[in-house]
Amino acid sequence: MATLPALAQEGTTEFAAPVSSTVRNNVSSFRMLQWQDYFDNTRGGAILVDITSRALHYWSEDQSIYRLYPTSVPLSEDLTRRGRTEVVQKVVNPSWRPTPSMLERNPEWPAVVEGGAKDNPLGTRALYLSWTYYRIHGTHDTRKIGRKSSNGCVGLYNEHIEELFEMAKVGTQVLLI
Repeated sequence: MATLPALAQEGTTEFAAPVSSTVRNNVSSFRMLQWQDYFDNTRGGAILVDITSRALHYWSEDQSIYRLYPTSVPLSEDLTRRGRTEVVQKVVNPSWRPTPSMLERNPEWPAVVEGGAKDNPLGTRALYLSWTYYRIHGTHDTRKIGRKSSNGCVGLYNEHIEELFEMAKVGTQVLLI
């Protein structure tokens, strides 16, 4: 018996009920979205992060480029931040420092992992957001993509953050929904 992919319902990121108990829904529903539903304009570019579908959408300022990337998202609702922000800094091979609350939960973690280290949780690039401690960044651990696995940040495959890093600018508008 062939299985068919689950389809997102129109206008939502939630899944339709499976047609049978043998068909499994895809955890990460990928569908193109229109920027006009979320932004007044694409001045400086626009990034939409859909926490529910675990996807990041990017539109260039002139709308000639649209990209859709799978992401990792925060582990829990209390680690999740939603709303409007912007890219305030772009860093190649960023150093990683756990937040005070991360160190509280995990005192065995190192105080810093230098940029370029193979086990650096921020991967090869990071877009710093105007919210303290929040980033869109790469990851060395590709198993995290498509899952609830972060402490608040949005993670991408390193090759995807490298592509996004080249397109996004300081000032690119960001919306997390």
